[in-house]
Amino acid sequence: MNASHLFELMIAMLPVIIALHYLAQRFGLPPAVSLLMGGAVMAFLPELPAFSPDPELMLVVFLPPLLMDGAWNISVRHLQRHMLGITSLAVGAVLFTTIVVAVVTHWLFPDLPWAACAALGAIVSPPDAVSARAVLQRVKLPRRLLMLLEGESLFNDASGLVLFRFAVAASVTGTFSAEQALQSFVLLAIGGAAVGAAVGAGWVIVARRLDDDYLVIAATLLVSWAAYILAEHFHFSGVIATVTAGMICGTYQHRIFSAAVRMRALSFWTMVIFLMEAAVFMLIGLSLRGVVDRAGGFSFVLHQMVGPALMVVLALLVARFAWIFLSDAVIWLCRRLGMRRYRRLGARSAVVLGWVGVRGVVTLALALSLPANFPARDFILVTAFAVILCTVLVQGTTLGLLIRWTGLQPPESDKARLSMSEAEATLMQAQLKVIQALAYDASGELVHPMLLEQYTRKAAAYCNYAGQEEALTPRIHAHFDLVLAAIGAARAELRRLHRVGDIDEHMMATLQKNLDLEELNAIALRS
Repeated sequence: MNASHLFELMIAMLPVIIALHYLAQRFGLPPAVSLLMGGAVMAFLPELPAFSPDPELMLVVFLPPLLMDGAWNISVRHLQRHMLGITSLAVGAVLFTTIVVAVVTHWLFPDLPWAACAALGAIVSPPDAVSARAVLQRVKLPRRLLMLLEGESLFNDASGLVLFRFAVAASVTGTFSAEQALQSFVLLAIGGAAVGAAVGAGWVIVARRLDDDYLVIAATLLVSWAAYILAEHFHFSGVIATVTAGMICGTYQHRIFSAAVRMRALSFWTMVIFLMEAAVFMLIGLSLRGVVDRAGGFSFVLHQMVGPALMVVLALLVARFAWIFLSDAVIWLCRRLGMRRYRRLGARSAVVLGWVGVRGVVTLALALSLPANFPARDFILVTAFAVILCTVLVQGTTLGLLIRWTGLQPPESDKARLSMSEAEATLMQAQLKVIQALAYDASGELVHPMLLEQYTRKAAAYCNYAGQEEALTPRIHAHFDLVLAAIGAARAELRRLHRVGDIDEHMMATLQKNLDLEELNAIALRS
């Protein structure tokens, strides 16, 4: 497929993505499921040539911005609080799963070298950040569980990549050193964190000096690729570098971004992430045809490879559950011995945590990057795709049912100390204090009576609303419904003035922007 055909394919994917997202919303399915299936169906259309993605290109194009978006919004305070659990999942679970999958694969194919079996384990062991986001954004989980899953998906690729590289090297050279692998992992992690911190600090310095909103947003997008590519250039972990840079940028954006930049950046990032996540699942589906063709055709795959591949999927699932329940048992034992610093997950949380190991683009990219002469390469490709299909289609569609079945609900401790209305009243009181202090001149004369009256009235309204949300909400809705109706009338009059030529395009755009801001504010206050 040449560059022109690839571009035409990407354009053709856009209406398909829109249609599949619409169908997913209508039937209550995770969008990732409909996109993956849609891509798989498109892959076998006779008019389309076989699609063979470049694995390195897929990783460098899609992974950094998607990791950046996840790290941008993660709570650093909660991440630190749950770092032990995240490390257990991102390193311990990946290593344990790799070993289990390697053992099962060697049992299925005794003639297959252990290094090749370990390579398959490393390919399928780390849950994918993109797939996890696609699944988790549709469910409501306790904060601790959510932090464990988000943190795991952001950091586990680094451990999976290290295991994969050493397994491939061992297959080629016939030697393996556990000590060297551990040293390499530590070096990759520390080096990646250092590069990410440097890139994030550089963004903070640059963003503070850029006056143009669009330059700030462009610099923010550049950070993800800069951190990833720079770290990979020095043979460090691009994943950890991107996550570190994203957390730094997310922490400082509240001090750097103006209101205009934040609104524009949010709209821009929302669209970029939407298109990238959709494209990832479509491309994974489109690559199915190439995987099947390389493995010897659909009939051969169905009769010779599907059974062993499903055994690997089952081993993958069992290994994750075993690690999570074993870790929870260790915590229980520590608490029995008097070490009460750590809390158990409990059976309900452990079941849900074990079920959310969804694989995606990283698994496919690693499988495709295997050398052409690698032992059992075709089987590894088919198995990698089977893991992606099973985890996305089965676990992704049943997660909501599992949460309802277990009765898992966010505990009261997850709630903030203040309700939304109480926080709004506190902010309004802070504004009122400033107005009261500056509403008078040096002689004590009131020079801003309207502002003082306005903020006094608003502060009283916010304080009155706090604690009486249910009783006052219908009146609030009716108030802002009237405001929105008035804005609608203003828009109609604005269009009339422009149509008859009373105002020009520049005035039309300025007044339209003012009405947009007024409408957004009314919608936010109404909700």
